[in-house]
Amino acid sequence: MSRALPTSGSIRRRLTLQLVGSAAFLASLLFFIVLVFTRDVSQRTHDSILQASATSIMDSVSVRSGDVTVDIPYSALSMLGNVSDDRVFYRVAQNDRLLTGYGDLPLPDLLPQRGQPRFDTAPYKGDSIRMVTLARRVSLNGQVSDVVISVAQTREGQSAQLAELTRTALQLGLGFFMIAAFLAIWAAQSSIRPLAELAEAVSRRGPKDLRPVRRPVPSEMIPLVTSLNRFIERLRISLSRSEDFIAEAAHRVRTPLATVRTQAEITLRRVERDENRASLREMIRAIDESSRAAGQLLDHAMVTFRTDSLLREEVDLGALARDLLNRLRPIAELKDIALHSDLPQTLPLSGDPILIQNAVRNLLDNAIKYAPSESDIQVILRKEGAELRLSIIDEAGGFPSGDTDALTARFARGTNAEGTIGSGLGLTIAREVVEAHGGRLTIAPSQATSGPPAASPRREGSCVSLYFPVL
Repeated sequence: MSRALPTSGSIRRRLTLQLVGSAAFLASLLFFIVLVFTRDVSQRTHDSILQASATSIMDSVSVRSGDVTVDIPYSALSMLGNVSDDRVFYRVAQNDRLLTGYGDLPLPDLLPQRGQPRFDTAPYKGDSIRMVTLARRVSLNGQVSDVVISVAQTREGQSAQLAELTRTALQLGLGFFMIAAFLAIWAAQSSIRPLAELAEAVSRRGPKDLRPVRRPVPSEMIPLVTSLNRFIERLRISLSRSEDFIAEAAHRVRTPLATVRTQAEITLRRVERDENRASLREMIRAIDESSRAAGQLLDHAMVTFRTDSLLREEVDLGALARDLLNRLRPIAELKDIALHSDLPQTLPLSGDPILIQNAVRNLLDNAIKYAPSESDIQVILRKEGAELRLSIIDEAGGFPSGDTDALTARFARGTNAEGTIGSGLGLTIAREVVEAHGGRLTIAPSQATSGPPAASPRREGSCVSLYFPVL
C-alpha cells in the first residue's frame, strides 16, 4: 500500500483565499470611501440650500424710518421644503433683540464673521437640527448695528437620505466584492491550470514512456520541469542498467554453477570411497539448490521489472504450452513421468509472451519436480466465457488441507515439499504474471477437475489453473 504524501496545503485554496481576502478588503475600503464621499456631498448640498435660504432672508433686511425691517420672501423657506418635509425654523435678531422668528432657537457659541456662514448641529425641541447663521452690519441713525439671521431645519429627511446612500454604498461594495471574488477564483484556477495540465500529461504516459517533458509551461514552472526531466533521465538509465544486470547475472550465475555441477558428476563417477561419494552427492544437491534459487530469484526480478512495463502483443497460449511441453519432456522421461496435453490449435490472448512463458514453465517445472515416478501430468486449455483457463494437473499427492492459500506467497512452500529442491518462488512468479495480465491463479485438488482419462487410475494430486482474459 502506497503511503500518502505529506502536504502543506492546497496552492489553489491558498491563492483563492488570498485573492478573495484582498477583494473583501478592497470592497470594504470602497464602501467606506463611497459612504464618506456621499455623506459629505449630501451635507454640503444641504448646507448650501440652508445658506441660500439665510442669504435670501438677509437680502430682505432693510432700514426704514430709522428702524430695521425684515420682509421674509416666500422662496427663502420654500426652497427648504423642496428638499424634504422637515420642519424649518428661523430667527432674525438685531443686537440681541428679536425681530422675528423663534426666540428660543439656540445661537452658536461664537457669532460668525461678516460674510462668513457658520454651520452647527444642535438639539432643538427633541429633534436634531442643522443650522446656518449669518451676520450683517447696518447703519441705524448714524450708529452701527449687527443683524444676525439663523435658519435651521430638522434632519429626519437628511437622515433618511443618508440611510439610502448607505444602502447604495453597501450594495456597491457587495457587488464589487462578488465580482472581485469571482475574478479571484477564476484567476486562481487559471494560475493552477498549467500545473494540473502538466500532471495530467505526465500521468497519461505509458510505463515505458521516459521521454523528456517538452510541454510549454509558464516561466515559473521551468525549474520544476527541468528537475522532472533530470529525474526521468536518471530513472531511464537506472532501469536500463537493472535490465542489463538481470540478464548478465542470469548468465554469470547459472553458467559457473552448471560447470561446477558437471565437474562434480564427473568426479563422482571416478571416486570409489563411499564417504567421498556421499560428500559429492551433497555438493551436487547444494549446487542444484543454489542454481535453482538463483535462477528463480532472477526470474522473479525479471517478472517484477517487466510487469511494471508490460508488453502487449498477441500470444497463442496453446502453441506456447506445446513448445514448453516439448522442451521439458526429456526431463519428465528421466523420472518416467508421462506428459499429456489437450491444447486447441488457436486460442490467442493479449500479453507479454516472455512473462507468460515464464509462468507456465514454472508451473510445469513444479509439477515434474514434485510428481512421483511413473505418474501422469496433464495440461488442459479451455475457453470459459470471457477467460482462457490453462490447467496443469499432477499426481504429486496434493496439498494438505488449508495449506493452499499461502502457497503463492514469496518463499512459501507446502509441508509436502520437504526433501525436494526448491525456492518457493514458482507459484509466486505465476501468480504475479497472471495478475499483471488481469487474470487470477487458483489451486484445487485434482479430483475436482475434469480432463481426458489417464492411462492408469489417477492418484491424488493438485490442479493449478491460470485464468487469462480473452483477447
